[in-house]
Amino acid sequence: MALSLYVDTPRWRAHHYAVLQEFPGIVPVAKGNGYGFRNTRLAEEATRLGCQVLAVGTAYEAAELKDWFGGDIIVLTPYRIGEDAIPLPHRVIRTVGTVEGVRALVGGRVIVELMTSMRRHGVHEEELPKLRAALDDVVLEGFAVHLPMDRPDDVDPVEETARWVEQLRSHGLPLRTLFVSHLSSREVAQLQQRYPDVRFRPRIGTHLWLGAHDVLESRGTVMDVHPMAKGERFGYRQHRVAGDGHLIVAAGGTAHGVGLEAPKYMSGLTPRAKNLARAGLATLNRTASPFSWNGAKLAFAEPPHMQVSLLWLPAEVAPPAVGDELKATLRHTTTLFDRIVDRG
Repeated sequence: MALSLYVDTPRWRAHHYAVLQEFPGIVPVAKGNGYGFRNTRLAEEATRLGCQVLAVGTAYEAAELKDWFGGDIIVLTPYRIGEDAIPLPHRVIRTVGTVEGVRALVGGRVIVELMTSMRRHGVHEEELPKLRAALDDVVLEGFAVHLPMDRPDDVDPVEETARWVEQLRSHGLPLRTLFVSHLSSREVAQLQQRYPDVRFRPRIGTHLWLGAHDVLESRGTVMDVHPMAKGERFGYRQHRVAGDGHLIVAAGGTAHGVGLEAPKYMSGLTPRAKNLARAGLATLNRTASPFSWNGAKLAFAEPPHMQVSLLWLPAEVAPPAVGDELKATLRHTTTLFDRIVDRG
């Protein structure tokens, strides 16, 4: 009885090869929960693809994957002075977002992150003169820009990247490789044509592993089905049911990431109206779950438990049997599946 991710593996891998063709020089990204697949699985898939470089989120992830991936490993989170000392092989390349961080990694292999309109990490333009001297004591593997995903009218990541190329050149910095995030294949091609002596290497995770939506399916096993009469109590809080129906116990709870949702930035009337409608239903204890049966969304009967969710099915709908599976619409980057089932 499990929360399962079913994968049409031949089509999933065909998508990987298509992305490799679309983005020459791609650096696959395996971080966090491995986009629902676990990082060790993605390391194996990157090896299968013939990739010589893999990017991970943290030094801890690099320590975990060094025995699963034989090529170079890039740590995307910038090195900070005073962080935990983790033994890592020389093939691990550290991202650095400060001049002081570069100076602290004498003899190390580094990628220098540049501050972009993301305003997250990176060296600022005015620090480039100091950076030039600090690079003498490290092995520079390249520079990197992490760019915004949305494209408002006054945001142009291609031109932002081009400005950094010009700035690095004007300060005499050795720009041979520039790692980029969140540029389309067309945008990367534009930059490559504009600067043929610079190698642009896209770092890609979501589009590579999750871009083929129709080859992935999430399901939770029905573990118990309980007929309920109006007024009967259930669950941790012993609330009463409002009418006749069935209480469905399905695999998948908070330990899997079920019921957990990241904050959303909303713009426009329609998204705000939908959010208000969801909030209104929640005040009536009718919160939609990610699970569905026979095409209809099921509501949480109460907040999900650690390993399972209690779901409410009205009496007019024929219930599933124990062992049946409910379709689930889950965010892969926050879900930890019990098992991954390869098909095909």
